[in-house]
Amino acid sequence: MSYSYLKSLHIIFVVTWFAGLFYIVRLFVYYAETAAKPEPEKTILQRQFALMQKRLWYGITWPSAVITVIMGLSLLHYYTPIPTWLWIKLGFVAGLLAYHLYCHRIFKQHQRGEIKQSSTTLRIWNEVATLFLVSIVFLVVLKNGLSATWGVLGFVGLSVLLMAAIMVYKKLRKA
Repeated sequence: MSYSYLKSLHIIFVVTWFAGLFYIVRLFVYYAETAAKPEPEKTILQRQFALMQKRLWYGITWPSAVITVIMGLSLLHYYTPIPTWLWIKLGFVAGLLAYHLYCHRIFKQHQRGEIKQSSTTLRIWNEVATLFLVSIVFLVVLKNGLSATWGVLGFVGLSVLLMAAIMVYKKLRKA
């Protein structure tokens, strides 16, 4: 398969993988918020969110992650020797895989009916995938570790603002 086809497939599955990661954590938030609901609403919602999580996780997110990694590894032989920016990107991808596996842990907890994180914690956790996305895109497009660093630092600043907004939102909801 040619470089262009491999790269196109890699990008397509990166997009679907991130879509799955973004949505699964939103479903985690909704599932966690069911804890405060009265019965039978709580049970009905938990069953529905658990089903939605299962379909998304096994139908889209896991397959997309696996195909992304396969396509990405297939592209590596086009880069000999492997440039510094790509090593940095692979480090971010390793971090993204760790994030994915931690999401799998939360998914398994919810499938067992356990809620161990608050909805606020999960809202913040949802922003972590965005940090990986921004970092990886800056590296791939600019092919420069310093540019990616500035992009990440800018995004960290934005994340701090987002976390402040989440806290304000939480207080307004309780008021």
